[in-house]
Amino acid sequence: MASFSFGAGNAKKLATIPLYAAGRIFTLLVPRTRDEWVFGCAVGIGDGALALWDAAAADGRPAVWLVASKREETDAAARGIRTVPKHSLRGLWRTARARVIVVTHGFGDVNRYAVSGAFVVQLWHGIPLKRIGLDSPETLRVPGVVARTAVAAPLRALLGAMYRGAARRIRVLPAASHLVRGRLESAFALPDASVPVTGEPRVDVLSRGEPDDRRVAARAGIGRAVPRAEPSTRFVLYAPTWRDGAADPAVPTDAEWRRIVDVLSRHDATLLVRSHPLGAGDYAPPFATDRVQSLGSDLVADVTPLLPGLDALVTDYSSLAFDASLVPLPTLFLAPDVDDYARRRGFYGTYAEVAGDAWAQDWTAAAAQLDALFGDDDERARRVERANALSARVHAFRDGRNAERVYRAILAGAAEDARPREGTG
Repeated sequence: MASFSFGAGNAKKLATIPLYAAGRIFTLLVPRTRDEWVFGCAVGIGDGALALWDAAAADGRPAVWLVASKREETDAAARGIRTVPKHSLRGLWRTARARVIVVTHGFGDVNRYAVSGAFVVQLWHGIPLKRIGLDSPETLRVPGVVARTAVAAPLRALLGAMYRGAARRIRVLPAASHLVRGRLESAFALPDASVPVTGEPRVDVLSRGEPDDRRVAARAGIGRAVPRAEPSTRFVLYAPTWRDGAADPAVPTDAEWRRIVDVLSRHDATLLVRSHPLGAGDYAPPFATDRVQSLGSDLVADVTPLLPGLDALVTDYSSLAFDASLVPLPTLFLAPDVDDYARRRGFYGTYAEVAGDAWAQDWTAAAAQLDALFGDDDERARRVERANALSARVHAFRDGRNAERVYRAILAGAAEDARPREGTG
């Protein structure tokens, strides 16, 4: 069941305008330190924020991670990361005092009311295929009841102004390539200087070390998360994207479940289902089987390090397709609602440029493609080559040093900001 929509989120944003105003006054009164950083990430201790944390920690940078749950606190402690509850007074204070603020999703990754005046680094959480930010009409959606009234247009204009104002606080938003840079500049209304082509820190884990070592480590990680699966099985990850509160149109029928499990059994494979954290469909087969297992964010906060342990990816519009191309991982596309999704969200370029012209429109077709992938070496080689070609288009760097480049870009930008204030005491 979906847990979030832009309409509901925007209603909350409008209702909290006084808190944003109070936070702005607070940050004007509280001086920021010269060198302290705060980190936050909506999915927990992971993603690009963790990769950048490691780079900053290696340089001795004073920093703290703002956490939203006991699990995040525990995960951070296991890595020796200092934490503060982000919704506490301490979280408000540390955010207000930080010189550099690092987020991966939005300002809510830290204490959203104390961001003004900081050097904000927005790492984002994947190369966009679907339109995001100001490029998507969904971003400015208002609640359904309001959408049918005369105040809808003024509210959308106000939301647009708020989003643009928030985006102007972003000083660094790293891009995977010049192609991706254009999308991010448009979505966040940012100038070239704020969107350096450095590569994404979040995918460094897919380029460091040797491929065989990455696969062994990833398989071990999958085994810990899904202990019921046989260690020798092939793993197929299914990762549908979020549909902004709407029902997931790709949930298999009973007949499709039987076809899926038949293919999985024949090729000794296990389907790992990872619904989007903001809206999960009902992916429980109507019969008992170990061939389908959940790999939700409650089990694995950051799935990127596990990609080398997979044998195939099935997705629709998820940025995981771009991440998986670095492995390279054969990817099947299952998109039953392309036309509707294009009207509602829109794509950067065309869907066929990423998915090809033979994507599956239902699980019967997807199961047949998976059967062909596992049963025909030539078909697997073709899909691997397609993944390599996609990687070459969207990733400018594949050396495992993206976090280092982003870290240097932050230091250079923060130093430039500090220069006019030198000598003022």
